[in-house]
Amino acid sequence: MMKKFVGCAAAVVVTLCSPPARAQLALPAPSPAAKVSQVVGLTEISLDYSSPAVNGRKIWGALVPWNQVWRTGANMATKITFARDVTFGGKPVPAGTYALVSVPTEQGWTMVLNKDLRLFGGGKAYDTKEDVVRVPATVTEIPNRERLTFLFSNTTADQTSLDLEWEKTRVSVPIQANTSAQATENIKTAVNDAWRSLANAGRYVADTSKDYPKALEYLDDSLAIQSHWLNNWIKADILARSGKYAEARKFAQTAWDLGQKDEAGFFFKDAVAKALVDWKGKK
Repeated sequence: MMKKFVGCAAAVVVTLCSPPARAQLALPAPSPAAKVSQVVGLTEISLDYSSPAVNGRKIWGALVPWNQVWRTGANMATKITFARDVTFGGKPVPAGTYALVSVPTEQGWTMVLNKDLRLFGGGKAYDTKEDVVRVPATVTEIPNRERLTFLFSNTTADQTSLDLEWEKTRVSVPIQANTSAQATENIKTAVNDAWRSLANAGRYVADTSKDYPKALEYLDDSLAIQSHWLNNWIKADILARSGKYAEARKFAQTAWDLGQKDEAGFFFKDAVAKALVDWKGKK
C-alpha cells in the first residue's frame, strides 16, 4: 500500500516539475498581410497582398529583377477581386478574383491578371495560358515609400486608378466600371418590379387596417404599371371583401386568364377557380 502511494506521489512530482508545453511564438511578419478596397460606382474592387519593406536593399533590377514575372508583392500571389465586370487597363475583365502579377522592365511595366490563384505557393509555376489580360502600366517617380503599398486614386463614379507604390516608383493601371449601364439596368428592374411592391402594399393595408379604398388605390397604381395575374387577383379579393362581387369576378377572370400563361407560378390557381364559382350571380 505504501509503495503504491509513493509511486503516485512521485508521478505528481514529475508532473509538477515537467516543463510547460511550448507556447506558439508570435512575431511580426517580415512582409505583413494587407488589404485595400474601393467602391467605384456600384463595383467593389479589393486587393489582398503581402507588403515587403525596402530595408536598405536595392529593389528594382536586383531584389525584383528586370524582365521577369514578379508576384507583385511577397509570399503568395497578390489577389484582386472585382465584384462586377470592369475594364482593366482598357481591356474587359469579367467579375471574379485573379492573381495580379507583373513584368517590370527598365522601359516600362506590364500588369497581368492570371486565373491561377495558387501561383508562387506550393511550387505552382506561372503559366501564360492562364492569363486573362496583359496591359501596359504607367510608371512615375515618387518620394521614397518604405513598404510596398497598393492604393486607389482619382476615383470617380465611373473609374479609378490602381497604384502600386514602393521605393521611389509608382505603377498605375486605370480601371473603368460600367456604372451607367448598371445603374440603368437597376432602374429598369426597380420600375418593372414596382407593380409587385404596390400590390403587396395594397394587400397589407387590406389585411391589417381594413382600409379597402386605400388598398384599392395601391392596386390601381400596380395595375397601371403591369397587369399580372397576381395584382388582378389581389384586387379581386379586396373588391369581394368590400361586397363588390360583380366587379371582383371580372378581375378574378382576368387573373385566371393570365394565370393560364404562367402555369408553374400560378400558386393561387385553386383560390381563383373557387372564387369564380362562389361569386357567380353575386352583385
